[in-house]
Amino acid sequence: MTNLLIENHGPVRIISINRPERRNAVDRETGDALYNAFQDFDRDDTASVAILTGVNGAFCAGFDLRSLAEGGTIGRVDDAGEDGCFDGSLGPMGPTRMVLSKPVIAAIEGHAVAGGMELALWCDLRVMAQDAVFGIYCRRFGVPLVDGGTFRLARLIGQSRAMDLVLTGRPVDADEAEKLGLANRIVPKGDALDASITLAQEISKFPQICMRNDRLSMLQQWGMDHNDALANEVRLGMETMNSGETLDGASRFSDGEGRHGSFSNE
Repeated sequence: MTNLLIENHGPVRIISINRPERRNAVDRETGDALYNAFQDFDRDDTASVAILTGVNGAFCAGFDLRSLAEGGTIGRVDDAGEDGCFDGSLGPMGPTRMVLSKPVIAAIEGHAVAGGMELALWCDLRVMAQDAVFGIYCRRFGVPLVDGGTFRLARLIGQSRAMDLVLTGRPVDADEAEKLGLANRIVPKGDALDASITLAQEISKFPQICMRNDRLSMLQQWGMDHNDALANEVRLGMETMNSGETLDGASRFSDGEGRHGSFSNE
């Protein structure tokens, strides 16, 4: 049985963790597979949006601690690149140190806890089933957050709220997750994947150069001061305009598309 299931719905790629016997916990082999799968997605011109999910009503229970007890290894915790930079390197949970050029949506059913929560935080958007749960459950076992959880959580919801979750490890249900800004959409149990596919298909219909450059500008601004962030936004914006997408969009608007805020092409 393969640890990952990969399927395509047009420009939408679905990557599912397939370890139901371990509630989709990630061992070293699965982390490697996830890294390679998202690397392939980012390089594939036919794929515009990816969805990360898990099989059998569970997102991911974190790193597979049982595999460690059975003699497995985490590996790659402090493996930086040749230049000493961690960006793009392989993390214990797989892709969490990568900065992709295209968006990823987490379709969350059941538990997204410990490293599984870090995987969800790595994604651009999170679609969460009503009965799903977030939580830094690894707090109980002395397992640190080394897949971006500390800084991504604080950046998403603010340090005070993030500190509460990091220090206590307590569960966070869907209603609280939406209030905190952790969840972007709440859907009925069992509907997270279908809702994510619909959302991904909507995103894939937009002019992709513009969408990706605006996304990249938002990601890159964290390490910049005000002026550098503005300059980077302008640089990426000019790249979009020079691509021809903006002129094409202006022509379509002039022909009547998108009037009165409509997102329909009709």
